[in-house]
Amino acid sequence: MSSELPRVTVFSLGGTIASTSAGDEALGVVPQLDARDLVSAVPKLRDIATFETVGFRQTSSGDLTLIDLAELAREIDRRFDDGVVGVIVTQGTDTIEEVSFALELLVAGSQPVVVTGAMRDATKPGGDGPANLVAAACVAVSPQSSGLGTVVVLNDQIHAARFVRKTNTSSPSTFESPTAGPIGWIVENRVRIALRTSSLKGLLEPSLDFVPDVALFEFALGDDARLLRYVDTAQYAGIVIEGLGGGHVPSRAVPELTRLASMMPVVLASRTGSGDVLASTYGFEGSEIDLLSRGLISAGFLDGRKARIFLSYLLASGNDVDAVRTAFADINDALTGA
Repeated sequence: MSSELPRVTVFSLGGTIASTSAGDEALGVVPQLDARDLVSAVPKLRDIATFETVGFRQTSSGDLTLIDLAELAREIDRRFDDGVVGVIVTQGTDTIEEVSFALELLVAGSQPVVVTGAMRDATKPGGDGPANLVAAACVAVSPQSSGLGTVVVLNDQIHAARFVRKTNTSSPSTFESPTAGPIGWIVENRVRIALRTSSLKGLLEPSLDFVPDVALFEFALGDDARLLRYVDTAQYAGIVIEGLGGGHVPSRAVPELTRLASMMPVVLASRTGSGDVLASTYGFEGSEIDLLSRGLISAGFLDGRKARIFLSYLLASGNDVDAVRTAFADINDALTGA
């Protein structure tokens, strides 16, 4: 019977879902289990698909790099070319929102890429890794998932990679999509898709061997932005600014942002994590109208973390400031179907 089941590849990157005690519980858990261990520990998966397992990385998710993700995207596309119906990526939850968005941009195939993990490791009562892995497998093989691109599946919810955020340090319900809400859910192993996102394919080239550094800076009350003076001397190729509210900064920071925008791409996002950067409402010094007139580039609906991922890969592909500006406009137009 197993030969009749759809084929799925599972790539493991480490994280809580792969973590267990090294012997002394007081020293905490560390990533030790690979994709084969994870799949073999959940017998229910045998009823859903046949699995190829790949131990791609074994680390905490904060140690993954943008080069790692470009390489992973190439490996995923090779599996799609070989006929697998879907791919599951298991990793640490700390950077799932960034990893999933990078894969959304880089994977060329239309088959589903499902990113999952766990908030409670296998040594804890109620460890959620096995349930999340079963839910991810259901999404990976579902015909409804075709064309969705990369999604994040945890806690029986399906989130679009472009919207999802981790919102709590430890709760199993930590993942939310504040701008749009989850696009679907899983019930009794049935996949329900309520919303479909537009494709972001073609915005980036996945064959990347070098990714320049891009800084991420969040403004706060009374911030004088003195750290921004060192962005160019620290050899950053660009910077994403998380402004206040709809995309605002203290007026004292405007001269430095103007200087940086004359040297490199400076992308303006909002620190709120939800909603679009404004374009034409406020006109005071440091407002969105003022900053955009000085050459800053609107991130639109992208939060700062995802804008940084997008800008990094755009610069890795050789795009200049004008091309970056066009690409950010295009990704926002793709959301609305414009």
